[in-house]
Amino acid sequence: MSARNTVQRTIVLDALRSLANHPTADEVFDAVHAEHPSISKATVYRLLNKLSKDGDALKVKINNGADHFDHQTFSHYHIRCRECGRVEDVLIPVLTTVDCDAAKLSGYQNISHTLQFDGVCPACQGAGAGADAPPAQNAE
Repeated sequence: MSARNTVQRTIVLDALRSLANHPTADEVFDAVHAEHPSISKATVYRLLNKLSKDGDALKVKINNGADHFDHQTFSHYHIRCRECGRVEDVLIPVLTTVDCDAAKLSGYQNISHTLQFDGVCPACQGAGAGADAPPAQNAE
């Protein structure tokens, strides 16, 4: 990796960490570009993907939405607000045995899973959003 790439990588990772709110690539680019206007959008996108591939960031795939990025790299789940799109961590135990169970039942290998919760965040609840959303169903 060139020295320029290392400096840009550090800038992008620092921006991701300072945002600390599961930003999209565009949001990371905006933060980087404000301080370092010579860094291109393509560079930020490439580096975010490399950071996630290298394990220095998580790429959070959002159903029907843009990918978000997380500076927290440990295994955990996420929740997305249906109203504002905010993405946050849900720190509940990760279901570690389901991957093995799925492999045994399906014959697939190298299985992993993602789980995305959807709801209405406290800020949107306070603003009256989601009042007409159906109540959550209990899984019994």
